[in-house]
Amino acid sequence: MVRDVFTPQRLMALSGYMGVAHVRYPTAGTPADSEAQPFYVNSPYGIVMGHNGNLTNDAELRHFLDYDAHRHINTDSDSELLLNIFANNLQKTGKFRINEQDIFSAVQSLYKECKGAYAVTAMLAGFGIIGFRDPHGIRPLVFGRRKSLTSNGYDYMFASESVVLDALDFKDIEDVLPGEVIIVSRHAVTRRRLVVEERITPCIFEY
Repeated sequence: MVRDVFTPQRLMALSGYMGVAHVRYPTAGTPADSEAQPFYVNSPYGIVMGHNGNLTNDAELRHFLDYDAHRHINTDSDSELLLNIFANNLQKTGKFRINEQDIFSAVQSLYKECKGAYAVTAMLAGFGIIGFRDPHGIRPLVFGRRKSLTSNGYDYMFASESVVLDALDFKDIEDVLPGEVIIVSRHAVTRRRLVVEERITPCIFEY
């Protein structure tokens, strides 16, 4: 189905050098078109997020976002909650332009706030792509690179399954570690494991 929709002609017509796509059915909320991922918030910085997983404290997060952060949630999707928690943490910097340390700090706070399973790929407009996994590594996320076809550097990719990277001839494929954040900007790849849990509990259906 993905191949039928995203034909080479349609992909070639896309502009830009980075993107986020999501093709999985929702595991929370409803199958309405309004809950199709990735989700997007304009403020702050223009953030797009795709999420695989389920949050277990979604009611608590929804209340916080409404009554404390004053961020409007449009759907029943826990993915939209996760995006807005991340966006709220970034907004606390009050900066016109953020850096990698600001992103690490925002995800560090998110790890404390969001309970459950989540493998995430996000994009910050004009900055780069971010991938991170929940501290218990419940849902998978892999990362790889290949020699760029259009420049002297590398192309980078996150995916929930390594077969996707294999099919596109990506190399150096590895797991994003539980509690790890990887940031791919136009200038560098920066990674940091922010949380190391004693107990890693990957989903038996995902491995």
